[in-house]
Amino acid sequence: MLANAPEGLLRVDRDRMYIVVVGHVDHGKSTLVGRLLADTCSLPDGKLDKVRALCRRTGHPFEYAFLLDALKDEQSQGITIDVARVFFKTPLRDYVIIDAPGHNEFLRNMVTGAARAQAALLVIDAAEGVRENSRRHATMLSLLGIDQVAVVVNKMDLVSWSEKTFRAIETDYRAFLQRLGVHAPYFVPVSGREGDFVVRRTSHAAWYDGPTVVEVIDSFTPAKPKTARPFRMPVQDVYRFTGHTGGADDRRIVAGTVVSGRISVGDEIAFLPSGKRSHVRSIEEFAHAPSPSIEAGRPAGLTLTEHIYVARGELATRAGDAPPTVSTRLRASVFWLGKTPLTPGKDYLLRLGTARVPMRVERIDSVMDASTLERATSTERERGRETVERNEVADCTLLLARPVACDVTEVLETSRFVIVDDYEIRGGGIVREAFAEHETGIGDSRPRGSVVWLTGLSGAGKTTVARAVVAKLEAQGRRVEFLDGDELRFAMPTGFSREERDAHVRRVAFLASRLEHHGVTVVVALISPYRSSRGHARSICRRFSEVYVSTSLEVCERRDVKGLYARARAGLLTQFTGVDDPYEVPEAPEIDLDTSHSTVEEAADAVLRQLGAQEA
Repeated sequence: MLANAPEGLLRVDRDRMYIVVVGHVDHGKSTLVGRLLADTCSLPDGKLDKVRALCRRTGHPFEYAFLLDALKDEQSQGITIDVARVFFKTPLRDYVIIDAPGHNEFLRNMVTGAARAQAALLVIDAAEGVRENSRRHATMLSLLGIDQVAVVVNKMDLVSWSEKTFRAIETDYRAFLQRLGVHAPYFVPVSGREGDFVVRRTSHAAWYDGPTVVEVIDSFTPAKPKTARPFRMPVQDVYRFTGHTGGADDRRIVAGTVVSGRISVGDEIAFLPSGKRSHVRSIEEFAHAPSPSIEAGRPAGLTLTEHIYVARGELATRAGDAPPTVSTRLRASVFWLGKTPLTPGKDYLLRLGTARVPMRVERIDSVMDASTLERATSTERERGRETVERNEVADCTLLLARPVACDVTEVLETSRFVIVDDYEIRGGGIVREAFAEHETGIGDSRPRGSVVWLTGLSGAGKTTVARAVVAKLEAQGRRVEFLDGDELRFAMPTGFSREERDAHVRRVAFLASRLEHHGVTVVVALISPYRSSRGHARSICRRFSEVYVSTSLEVCERRDVKGLYARARAGLLTQFTGVDDPYEVPEAPEIDLDTSHSTVEEAADAVLRQLGAQEA
């Protein structure tokens, strides 16, 4: 991304608004924004002169778009291929302006760029008029809940400032926007290249008595202050500090960006969908002293009074605020951009906040062409559309592999999502309704499965306890599958480097998640020495219990039923966990079992109690 100034230079005591600028390719979006920055003196000192000098050296004619299109391949191709973000200010407030791609192949980037916007400028080339993408962009903006839109009719100098041309575009496009339910009070004739009616008025359009672009921007109404909304912070990652202050610093910092509301030290905090709770012990900010509170728009690191396991994808909320909905079933409006159709029953990935969840389309309720707004024929509606084609809009019911936390009305940032297929963004949309969590999700018509993951050193007793757990579950009539480390290595041979161990754990985790998906209780006994790979297993399973079999290294070596420790100590066996390869102790397992202090029966019963509590 290109930013004209660090976001921190914007004044924290002023209102801030996010505005996305969209339009068909070559209709002049980047030029408009570049001119806006230059004419309001929002550029860093010397920036304009540097770009002019670069153009002279390279033989390019100077264009204001080059202030944004800083990537070399963008300048050579003449099209914006990513989303540029610039910081801009007027006497009234601060702005973050998002310059989104207009080329048809880059529409998915535009969806991502528009996700944070509160208002939009839609740019149309006066000489080319309303194009198909002009309509598609407006449809996407309406789906993303952006209801403040102004239309900028650019390149008026190319049509000799013809009022007739301007009014024809206004009449055509306003009618289309009204069909979408989008209110666009202003259509502004401009020349981005020359600067007419961007910031200053000129005599070129004596027939126009409306506002300039900058006046339109200042007329947008700020949304309800984010600090007045419920607290939401999607969890980006969790960091643990070791080795500081002589090893005494054991903080675990839950990191993310606060998208709405505020949180203070001492507040009770709930993480969804897991439902885990704690209290805020401290609020950390990079390169700053700890703060007593933090609010929307700022990245934060929270330490908690209780050590609980929290993973990326959880949504941090404050107890007492209006809660989001936790659900495996969503009704949503979807804009589809994939080359292959959106198809019910096919597996996709839904990205909502920091959550990444496998999903399927359960049902397509209605379909509309994004550029014509034509809906499916009555015959198609009666028998139900089987797919959503490229550039169509659909109301769909989505089934998720595991619950997500989302909002429907309170916080747009936690209701907008994108859909990934084959590692690429293929569509986006907004949640319209979230069904209660107990409603059916993917595979939930079958018995609900779960994964019990026993980890620990060789000889700790993992397999012995696991077999006892399996026997007890089978006696209850449960569908059970046991995945044992030794048997798995025989079936799926692999090495002992960290990379090979991680890959092996990921394969086992995927197998366990698929069995769980079909209602099987999966009991895994695997050394799995590294936290990151165990965390991956947790992230892809819906109901996951980590059982740390914490029997000490000394006890394990005394047992040494397979003679492995003796061989490792003699140098005959390398990369052996606990001897010359590390074991990373779980930070917050659901169960801690030391088989040197409990019987097999007691250990198995402890696991069953955890399963019962999880299912309650």
